[in-house]
Amino acid sequence: MSDTPAPAAPLKLFNSLTRQLEEFQPVYTGEARVYSCGPTVYNYPHIGNMRAYVFADILGRTLSFKGYKLTHVINITDVGHLTDDADAGEDKMEKMAAAQKQSIWDIAEHYKQAYWADVRALNIRQPAQWTIATDYVPKMIEFAKCIADKHCYETEKALYFNVNTVKDYGLLADLSRAPFLEMMRQVKARLASAKAIANPSLRLQASRDAAIALIAGLKEKVADAALPHYREMLSIWQPLEDSKDFFADLAEVLEVSRSQLNHRIEPDVEKQNDEDFAIWRKTPPGESRQMEWDSPWGKGAPGWHLECSVMSREVLGFPFDIHTGGIDHREIHHPNEIAQNQAFCCAGGLDLTTNSGARMWMHNNFLVERSGKMSKSSGEFLRLQLLIDKGYHPLAYRMMCLQAHYRSELEFSWDGLAAALTRLKRMLMAIEQLKARIPPPTGEGDHPQGGGGAPSVTHDGAPPPSAMVPLPVPGRKFTPFLERFESAVSDDLNTPVALTVFEEVLALKKVDPAEKLAALAAMDAVLGLGLLETSRADLRIRPKDAAMSVDHIEASIAFRRELRAQQNYPALDRNRDELADKGVEVMDGDPLGWEWKL
Repeated sequence: MSDTPAPAAPLKLFNSLTRQLEEFQPVYTGEARVYSCGPTVYNYPHIGNMRAYVFADILGRTLSFKGYKLTHVINITDVGHLTDDADAGEDKMEKMAAAQKQSIWDIAEHYKQAYWADVRALNIRQPAQWTIATDYVPKMIEFAKCIADKHCYETEKALYFNVNTVKDYGLLADLSRAPFLEMMRQVKARLASAKAIANPSLRLQASRDAAIALIAGLKEKVADAALPHYREMLSIWQPLEDSKDFFADLAEVLEVSRSQLNHRIEPDVEKQNDEDFAIWRKTPPGESRQMEWDSPWGKGAPGWHLECSVMSREVLGFPFDIHTGGIDHREIHHPNEIAQNQAFCCAGGLDLTTNSGARMWMHNNFLVERSGKMSKSSGEFLRLQLLIDKGYHPLAYRMMCLQAHYRSELEFSWDGLAAALTRLKRMLMAIEQLKARIPPPTGEGDHPQGGGGAPSVTHDGAPPPSAMVPLPVPGRKFTPFLERFESAVSDDLNTPVALTVFEEVLALKKVDPAEKLAALAAMDAVLGLGLLETSRADLRIRPKDAAMSVDHIEASIAFRRELRAQQNYPALDRNRDELADKGVEVMDGDPLGWEWKL
């Protein structure tokens, strides 16, 4: 058998810009520079938001595992993001500050800390840098000045970017938007023809018929056309005398509620093109904002899209390697960001992907929750703290994310979360048993730390979890498994397969326990489940409304073991009933070792 190591599997990632798998080729040899769109800190993140950061963390861990020097940047948006991603509505930060009667700076700080707490709870590594939008406003103004003459026009409301001044605008967006834009053009043409009709009643009827027919056609052509698309189409509609009846008819056609349709945003008639977007929003005359700055275009604030272009360029430089975000960014935010990058760099079309500012654009798919509690507008939504309040450890949600490919929709359910928690517990039980078989270090000739591609330090300088236990380098018996694991994560971050390989190693018999643990540590450096530092006891979280404390439950379980040893089955039954009355389910004989749950 040859001692020559097998060549590492090439890292292939799906580039949303080209819509194909591509081998990762860094801009700078041996380095990986990654920018991730972070949260707008006007509210708590919901668990769907956090899926994007678990995905970005797995990407970063994989790049480290593959030996690249990683520089990962995540931004914090504390200004400029409007209630409609298509550059309309109110500023999310200003709106929340007014609703809570607090300073916008206090709002930003509170929700930033809440987001960071979720990052820590999900074992997401710290990036090389957090970029805070308000720290970069002077740089944003300079960036805007560089592109204003050739690519922008000024109105009473804002400095707008003209999307017709760059090549291939919107190429990144889902192709379903192309028929939508064509339908928009048809609506405008039909409405213009209808307005030319002299007879008011005939004019009204022609307008109504045109809009309903064309929007119904949009629904047929674009199966996944989202409600915002309908609202955007309605934004060109002038108020009608019988608008109440019109919206009732249209709601029936689209099978949505009238309230959803009526919640629409008025158009900005100053825009030259529907897709144009503000890179600087002026403070209206006679008003003042809590966050505003002086600029060549008057006092105001930057647009959301401008922020990411500026912060990614300032920290990583153009072009950098990978830009990540949720799939919702792929339709509007990221195409606008790309257009700004092209303009700043005086770049050509997107046939050369580096003209976009990044070589690759990667997006995770949605987390789907059927009850409708993923929307923050509902007032009650699924956040990580709610999972904790119900007794689920945050790492169970991380496991749930890893069980699905990042580009697949992931359906959330409480049963699915419970199954992910059970899988995590079984892994931890096996690792605890494995640790018990490893003799403690003597202090002399100890095994070197880490191995198998685990990073030597995290971004914040702390040793990674897998380096905290002295371990040998895994022996040859583990090489095929490590190669298969590497192949899985190198195949567009295929974590479901990687988890399966991990469990195969976990099940191996008659192998050196220290080497086995080293192999598992190397894999967990990518999975990020913290399996070498977490115990099953750590996963037991007392639900917020539980009637018993964890110590009381554990004492009852110990008492049950005594009763079982005494074969006192009537007392065992009474004890079970007492626990059940307080919401504790005991699983006698469970292979996890007398497990219980609330």
